[in-house]
Amino acid sequence: MSVSTHGLRVRRGPHAVRAAVELFSSMRFAIALLTIICIASIIGTVLKQHEPAGNYVNQFGPFWAELFRAARLDSIYSAWWFLLILLFLVVSTSLCIARNTPHILRDLKTVKEGIRAQSLKAFGQRAEAVLAETPDSAAKRIGELLAGGGWKVKLQHREAEGQSQGWMVAARAGGAHKLGYIAAHGAIVLVCIGGLFDGDLVVRAQTWFNGKSVYTGGGLIKDVAPEHRLSPRNPTFRGNILVPEGAQSSVAILNQADGVLLQDLPFSIELKKFIVEYYSTGMPKLFASEVVLHDRETGEQLPKRIEVNHPASYKGVEIYQSSFDDGGSSVKLKAVPMGAAAKPFEIDGTIGGSSEITNGNDRLTLELVALRVINVENFADGGGAMTSGADVRKVDLRHDLESRLGAANKTNKPKVLRNIGPSIGYKLRDASGQAREFQNYMVPVDTGDGQPVFLLGVRERPEDPFRYLRVPADEQGSMEGFVRMRAALADAKLRDRALDRYIARATDPKRPELAAQLRASAARALALFAGTERAKVDAVSSGGWQAVAEFMEANVPEAERERAAAVLVRILNDVLFEVLNLSREQAGLAAMPPDEKSQLFLTQAVLAISDAHFYPAPVAMMMTDFKQVQASVFQVARAPGKNIVYLGCLLLIVGIFAMLYVRERRLWVWLAKDGDDARGTAATLAFSVNRKTIDSDREFEHLKHKLLAITKDTAS
Repeated sequence: MSVSTHGLRVRRGPHAVRAAVELFSSMRFAIALLTIICIASIIGTVLKQHEPAGNYVNQFGPFWAELFRAARLDSIYSAWWFLLILLFLVVSTSLCIARNTPHILRDLKTVKEGIRAQSLKAFGQRAEAVLAETPDSAAKRIGELLAGGGWKVKLQHREAEGQSQGWMVAARAGGAHKLGYIAAHGAIVLVCIGGLFDGDLVVRAQTWFNGKSVYTGGGLIKDVAPEHRLSPRNPTFRGNILVPEGAQSSVAILNQADGVLLQDLPFSIELKKFIVEYYSTGMPKLFASEVVLHDRETGEQLPKRIEVNHPASYKGVEIYQSSFDDGGSSVKLKAVPMGAAAKPFEIDGTIGGSSEITNGNDRLTLELVALRVINVENFADGGGAMTSGADVRKVDLRHDLESRLGAANKTNKPKVLRNIGPSIGYKLRDASGQAREFQNYMVPVDTGDGQPVFLLGVRERPEDPFRYLRVPADEQGSMEGFVRMRAALADAKLRDRALDRYIARATDPKRPELAAQLRASAARALALFAGTERAKVDAVSSGGWQAVAEFMEANVPEAERERAAAVLVRILNDVLFEVLNLSREQAGLAAMPPDEKSQLFLTQAVLAISDAHFYPAPVAMMMTDFKQVQASVFQVARAPGKNIVYLGCLLLIVGIFAMLYVRERRLWVWLAKDGDDARGTAATLAFSVNRKTIDSDREFEHLKHKLLAITKDTAS
């Protein structure tokens, strides 16, 4: 029997209705729906789901972001059209099963013993022989042999063509092949039903029919109205809950396309301790949470340990370790001036909080975003270009794959991984709402040249990498040496004193005219570098080496620039060294000797001062102390459809194996008296298989030998 791809054919009613019934119940319609679901699932795998709208705008642009939102591609598995397709697939596949199952079951009971003897001659696999026994005994012997081999056998005694009588032996094996069709298609129905149960359909139904509505505001969870909360008896849900160390929570957040719903749990989760262990790469190798579950009805307390892939279960709710986050760590920050008008100050804050700071007449909002205690960087190339650190919450699978795939000449360079200490991430938001993101490291880092530096990172957009200002650390391991030197450079009197010292050291007192020329050149270069003088009216830079370069381009012929630049850089470095020592004298410190170590500090300090003119904030917030508070992010789920899906997966495996590896075979043997020998029997054997393979040829040869005593030699 072949399975029909057509649907139910209704013989009465309008043509449109009959065509619709036939379409919805046809196998081709079910296959089309299954194809659409597969394509949608691929999109849902490639495109991150339930991300903030701004992330899609930054990555794809406003047009595509709006299109994704309109088509619900950012939340495919809860989209109305996806659930509708699932529902239609359940109905269509169920109708296909209901239509074909009776035919399959009837076919399983028949072995087609009524086939005409002449029809056996049309089979491709056929054999004939004369047996030295009567048709009766031959039929019984062949029937017993086939039945002993697991075949379903029927014997039919009937009048043969002409005057003689005969026996038809019909047998069938491999009927599970047809049952595989029922199992595989039934599995699709079960998996879809399980998906509908465990998806957002039940939750959305409560917003449609049970008076619940999505919450779009802010504030405390305890202040959210009951119409935005789901009952602890809700049969199915899947949400997230964040629990800081030492705190309890009993309300999960269910993300919806246009807001959230709050799911009250029948218990509260208290996080006693969060445990995380790391590999040498900085990636976590263990998340674990020591929790206590408090039953809200009985007050019973149950201690549990939850790890990744080792969830806890209570009252039908599975609790999974999803991730971890900051639970409200407290930090102490010190503002390091980056602009001439900025002043240093200190501030205490909490991760996730915000504070107002001023920049002259402008007001900025300081938003503390993240505290990262571990930052692992690769120093294999002597430091190279710093990235944003290895975020222990993420694994860059794409980068790992690309580093191992590609051209045959691609090699993996050995990594030198080092933890460079804690960092603070924050945003500075102006009055218009525009924000820049900063990430500053707490301790200095030796990037390989012998001079430790503080890394001050900044980026304009979340998808951009951080760009770092490298500020040298002084002998005390602080930024004070840099800050003092920058302040001294901004002081006109100290600049004049530095010039006096440089001229006295670099020129012969007997040649005052040379000293005057050198002073004029050095004073001009120092003023340009300090930003107190512009190279030209429309100069781009306000100071640093860029301002000096613009001056050279505007005033020095191109043929002489290289020589003049070398002289000017040497003069400026010598003057800045005097500025550095003057700043140290004012702080009561000894002057730095003109050795290699001092030169390393001076070089990095001069570069940092030059680059600081482009720093997009008046101050850099440096962390001086912190107290970390961890928080676990749990996924809580009540999934009654899980067992249905498991059963569907089992049926799918059984069905596929039955259809692929079970061969349906049919065999007929016609036994009649041989016309030449009244004591012999003429036997005709025909063999049919649904999928012809080498194994089926071998089985046919085996049956010929076993039933008719025909071998390859006798056949030839």
